[in-house]
Amino acid sequence: MSLLENFVLFLSSSPTTLLGAVVLLLVLYEISSNYISQKRGKEPPGPRPLPLLGNLLQLDLKRPHKTLFELSKTYGSIFTVYFGPNKVVVLAGSKTVKEALVNNAEEFGDRDITPIFHDITKGHGILFTNGETWREMRRFALTTLRDFGMGKRVAEDKILEECCHLIQMFEDHKGKPMDTAHSIHYAVSNVISSIIYGCRFEYNDACYQNLVSRANESIRLSGSVEIQLYNMFPRMFYWVKNRQLILKNRDMAVMDVKHLIDNLKETLNPHQCRGLVDCFLLRKQKEEDSCMMETQYNESNLIYSVTNLFGAGADTTAATVRWTLLLMAKYPHVQDQVQEELSRVLGDRQVCVDDRKNMPYTDAVIHETQRFASVVPMAIPHKTAQDVTFQGYFIKKGTTVLPLLTSVLYDESEWESPNTFNPSHFLDKEGKFTRRDAFMPFSGGRRVCLGEGLAKMELFLFFTSLLQRFRFTPPPGVTEDELDLTPAVGFTLAPSAHELCAVSRH
Repeated sequence: MSLLENFVLFLSSSPTTLLGAVVLLLVLYEISSNYISQKRGKEPPGPRPLPLLGNLLQLDLKRPHKTLFELSKTYGSIFTVYFGPNKVVVLAGSKTVKEALVNNAEEFGDRDITPIFHDITKGHGILFTNGETWREMRRFALTTLRDFGMGKRVAEDKILEECCHLIQMFEDHKGKPMDTAHSIHYAVSNVISSIIYGCRFEYNDACYQNLVSRANESIRLSGSVEIQLYNMFPRMFYWVKNRQLILKNRDMAVMDVKHLIDNLKETLNPHQCRGLVDCFLLRKQKEEDSCMMETQYNESNLIYSVTNLFGAGADTTAATVRWTLLLMAKYPHVQDQVQEELSRVLGDRQVCVDDRKNMPYTDAVIHETQRFASVVPMAIPHKTAQDVTFQGYFIKKGTTVLPLLTSVLYDESEWESPNTFNPSHFLDKEGKFTRRDAFMPFSGGRRVCLGEGLAKMELFLFFTSLLQRFRFTPPPGVTEDELDLTPAVGFTLAPSAHELCAVSRH
C-alpha cells in the first residue's frame, strides 16, 4: 500500500482525526503562505476580506470608484481589495498611477479581461486582448487612424461637417427643451464611422441608430451591479438579465457590422482605401495570397476591432460633450466668458483647430470638464505581466490592477479645488493655458487611449461650434442650482438624463 493510501486511510479512521488533520493543514498552509509572502516581500495592505465575499460588503457597486477613493485615504496609494474572491490591487493618486502605467509600462501593461468582456469579444479585437493579437491590432489601428487624419486637416474637415449637421438638429428644436443625448451620440459616432467605413450615416438611418444605441447600452450595462456580480461569480450569475442583453446587443452588432463590411468588399478598390475596413481587407488579402499560416488579419479581429473603435471611440467623447453643455447651463458666468472669447477671436467665421492656441479660457473649460466629469473613473482593468516589486510592495504576475483615474483627477495634492468645477486649474496668473501633469483622463502607458488625438480635436470643435451658435440654459421653471450633476450609473460616467434649451444667439 502506498504512503498516500495509508495517509487517506488514517484520516478516514475517525471524524476527530479528520477534523484535526484539516485544522493542521490549514495552519500549515497559513504558515507557508506567510513564509512565501515574507520571502517575496510584503504585499499591499487593505481591508480584511471575508471568505468568498471578499470586501463586497464594503463596496458601493453602483459607484465603486467612490468607495475605492475613500479606501485610499485609509490604506494609501497602493492597496488590496477583494471583489468577491478576486484579488485586486488598486493604484491611487497622480504619482502612483503615473509611475506604474508610464514608468513601469511593461510590468503593468497587460489587460485583465473580465468575464463579461471575454464574453463580448472572445479574445479578438483591440481593447480586451493581450499578446500578439493586441500588439498587431493596436499597431494597425494607430497607423490607420493616422493615415485617415487623426490630428490632421482631413479629420478636422470630417468633424466640422458633423458639427453642421448637429447644429441643424439643435436648431430644429427652436430653443425648446431637448435631450441632447441622441443627437450628440449620432454626431460623434459619425466621425469614427467616417474613418472606419469611409462614409457618414444619416441620423435617421435605422441601422445606424441601432448601432449607436446598442453600443451605448452595452457600455452602460457593463458597469451595472448585476454585471459586476457576474464578473466576481460567473458560474453563479451567468443568467442575469443584463448579461443576456449585452450578448444580444453583441450578436446584433456583429450581424450589422458584417453587412457593412460585405458591402465594402463588393466595391473594394486595391488602389484606393476609403477607410480602416478597406485597409484591413487589403492586408488580409495580401497575407492570404502569401499563404501565411498564422495571421491576425482575420474576420473576427476585423469585426471586433471595428466594434471596439466604434464603441470606445464615441461613448466617452459624446459623454464629455454632453457634460460641457450641462456645465455651461449650470454655470452661466463660465459660459459668458467662453462666448466672449469666441466672439473676440472668431467673430462669425467658422472655428478651426488652430484657433485653440488663441482661446486659452475655452481650452481650460474643456480640460476642466474632462477632469471634473472623470468619465472613465477606473480605466479598464490592467494585469501585471510579471512579478513586480512596486513602491516596496510585492505584486504577483497575473494580479488584477485597477488604476483609479478619478483619484488622479481629484488628487488634493495636485488640484487647488478638486471638488469644484474650476477652469482656473488650467490657467496661469496671466490667463494663459497651462498643462497639468495630473491630467490623465485618457489613462497612460501602453494602454493609453489610442484615439486621444482625435478625441481632443472633436471636443474642441464640437464645443466651440455649439457655443458659438447657441446659448444653453435650463428648461423653463428649472434654475441653474436645480440642474443635477450626479452621473448615471455605468462603466463610463455620462450625465443623468436631462433636458436643456439651445437658444440661438443669432
